Amino acid sequence: MRIMVDANIIVSAILFKNSLISEILKHMVQNCKIVLSQYTIDEVLEVFDKKFPHRMDEMENFMEKLPYELFLLKKLNTKKYPIVRDIDDIPVLANAIESNVDILVTGDKDFEKVKIAKPKILKPREYESIYMV
Repeated sequence: MRIMVDANIIVSAILFKNSLISEILKHMVQNCKIVLSQYTIDEVLEVFDKKFPHRMDEMENFMEKLPYELFLLKKLNTKKYPIVRDIDDIPVLANAIESNVDILVTGDKDFEKVKIAKPKILKPREYESIYMV
């Protein structure tokens, strides 16, 4: 199973090593193929640069060790994808759709009303209850 994770999942896993999010990401690494978009990686870098510059080394070390397939979206046509409440989240959805992942895991509430068949959009707790039983 191929899973794309949103930047908020990665940021939380780095900042809170003993959290549920961290355990969920570990489970995904052990049982699935993680796919990250360049957009997500850039977003993680931006968050750490702005909010946690003192933890940049920790973030870089985490990203170096995280096994993932990189997906590069060649062109973004925002009109091609379902509407997301926050327009800044359209690239996340577009990357998940175009990379043909099975699941997008995000803690972002802006995806709650997006109705698509693939990928399934799950919150971390939904992933846990379905796949970590």
